[in-house]
Amino acid sequence: MTEPRQTRRSDEQPEAGPARRSFVIIPGSPIETRRQLLVKVSWMLLWMIYLAYPVGNLLLHGGHTVAARVFGWSCLAVFIGGYILLVIFRSTVGMRPRACRLIVVMMVVLATASAFVLGEAFLTLFTYASVCAAVVLPVRYALPGVAGMAAVTATVGVLSHAGGDTVLTLTLTSFLAGAAMTGMQRLIATMKELREARAAVAHLAASEERLRLSRDLHDLLGHSLSLITLKSELAGRFMDAGKGEAARAQVADIEQVARQSLIDVREAVTGFRRPTLPVELAAARTALAAAQVRLEAAPELADTWPGLADEEAGALAWALREAVTNIVRHGEGATVCTVTADESWEGGGERYAVLEIADNGHGPGKAQPGNGLSGLEERLALVGGRLEAGPGGRGRGFRLRALVPLRTVTASAGAEPGRSG
Repeated sequence: MTEPRQTRRSDEQPEAGPARRSFVIIPGSPIETRRQLLVKVSWMLLWMIYLAYPVGNLLLHGGHTVAARVFGWSCLAVFIGGYILLVIFRSTVGMRPRACRLIVVMMVVLATASAFVLGEAFLTLFTYASVCAAVVLPVRYALPGVAGMAAVTATVGVLSHAGGDTVLTLTLTSFLAGAAMTGMQRLIATMKELREARAAVAHLAASEERLRLSRDLHDLLGHSLSLITLKSELAGRFMDAGKGEAARAQVADIEQVARQSLIDVREAVTGFRRPTLPVELAAARTALAAAQVRLEAAPELADTWPGLADEEAGALAWALREAVTNIVRHGEGATVCTVTADESWEGGGERYAVLEIADNGHGPGKAQPGNGLSGLEERLALVGGRLEAGPGGRGRGFRLRALVPLRTVTASAGAEPGRSG
């Protein structure tokens, strides 16, 4: 069985091709290609501009000794390595949360040591440490962790005798950068949940489509194959009795039913088939006549609810088809099938259209409900209706009642509905 055909809404954009997807990075998704890695590194390099302060301090006007410069370059190299590991390769390498937190602690230690040794220019490193803290900490601890990082920045700045304006600016920058990354992490988590929910919805939609198709095929083929079986038996009897013309007529009917069944199956697979009461009444009359069961139904029954919505009308038509199929298959001793239409008012003020099919056979006995009735019950439930099935009046035969809500009724529908007894 093929997967259901998926359609794209007019407001959806077509998917990017392979060449375009290689440059696209979805937040929170792992890096799959070298081009995506290049894009992510390029974005990260834009934010490395703040390192111009410590780098310029070491290169131009720091006034540091050679040992201090070596210490400063070593701190920067290790610090940037830890930052790259956490921001770019953390999800790809699969680092454990504990290792990530140890790297953040190491970055804080390096930023503190370099700020005390080399001056206030290295307080900028706390901004990157704050961003990394927001990345690795759990969501509920991320914002407090960022606030704590800002407090550490201010404390180190004051203790290292940095300028007041510098301490205030870098403390605020550290907090805002970490808070922005916290929001980004929450957005990434939400997008991940949405992608998972979208995949689950697609899976459920496919399962629902398979269930619908299985119900349709069961109802269509069950009805048609039962009729073909009966007509085949009749053709065999006519041939044994030497009634060639009658046998040929039955064979012609079998061919017609088989062709129609093929058309119905194709329409059911494409999802365009919706049975109607007039068509199902005519099919029921033919099927019951082949089983030597008389159909009693008022001529105006098919037009009882002219304003009934298509989904509800289709559910009633399926109910008629399934009931007739059950009579043909299991209605032992049945000679009459009665189809009536009525309306029912529920306690909550809702009005229901009621289609009742009953026969005068021996009844259901101790047999358990089959797949047909279960599928019909699900089909009615989808439109807000329900199924009632059980022994007929006075314990004879089998009665099936299908109820669907009358949501759409024309102005002329206020008259008493047609009934047949």
